Amino acid sequence: MENNKDTELIAFYNVENLFCPDIPRVHQLDPTASGLLNWDERKYQNKLFKIAHVFQLILESEKALPLVIGLSEVQGRKPLEDLVKLEPFNSKYEIAHYESMDERGVDVALLYDKTKIELLSSQPISYLFAVENKESEYYDTTRDVLFCKVKFLETIINVFVLHLPSKREKDINKPKRDYILKDLHEKVLTIKSTTQEAVIIMGDFNENPDEEMILNFNYDSDFNKILVNPSEELFKNEKFSTFHYKNGLLFDQMILSKDFFNSNYPLLFKEAKVFNHEKLSNWNRKFAGRPFRTYAGTRYLGGYSDHFPILTALLVNK
Repeated sequence: MENNKDTELIAFYNVENLFCPDIPRVHQLDPTASGLLNWDERKYQNKLFKIAHVFQLILESEKALPLVIGLSEVQGRKPLEDLVKLEPFNSKYEIAHYESMDERGVDVALLYDKTKIELLSSQPISYLFAVENKESEYYDTTRDVLFCKVKFLETIINVFVLHLPSKREKDINKPKRDYILKDLHEKVLTIKSTTQEAVIIMGDFNENPDEEMILNFNYDSDFNKILVNPSEELFKNEKFSTFHYKNGLLFDQMILSKDFFNSNYPLLFKEAKVFNHEKLSNWNRKFAGRPFRTYAGTRYLGGYSDHFPILTALLVNK
């Protein structure tokens, strides 16, 4: 992205288990709150430093810090409060966050530059799923979707931050992802039919941009395109934000309402990219080009995250 003082950034980053340090275990086999092996204060502080360093690299490379930053895989508010005190945030960023009912206590959050962004409202959207072959009161919980209404230069933008249920056990969670996306789609349609406000949906979708449920999300019931997903083009060009074995994936996406492509709108889409800076990449030649992660299974590596951040650049239309 070229150096342009009229360019603003939006970011999303799956930070891979940004958890508070565990209380020391009495017995070696006692479970830990994080579920991580030997997650202590030293590793926690290193993780905070690493995540802050990512945004220092973004500042150096893109000549700007993002207006808003969506985060996933955060456990509670304290890591967010500790993070925004560090450079380059320097307490300039406020936090929108709610504790979700996720079984691991994993949440999504939004950081926003309080010198530029006004938070008008925020709320969690929770989902409960009844578990078959269990007693009726047994429900499976998942991560909340965070819904924020923000104002920038007198322009209201509706921001959804999500981390959809993971692919595991022969993708048992696919119907849950489908249900959540359909519910969010209805919410987007309501916003677009009743207001002139823009919409951004960002997060870890646990689906690539070419999956049917992601493609369908961009259209209304009359097959009119209401949303644009720049990640489709990135994925075609083999720009990946994470990997599973040998497969490159672009689960991290930012979907925009068509407002950002209207020449009269105050913010115009300029570019989308995966921020795969070499310093965030694995130093091991065998895994070159992949994110340098914090853990590989139970083995502590001390890296940043198993995902790269994604960025969207917007031109301020004066």
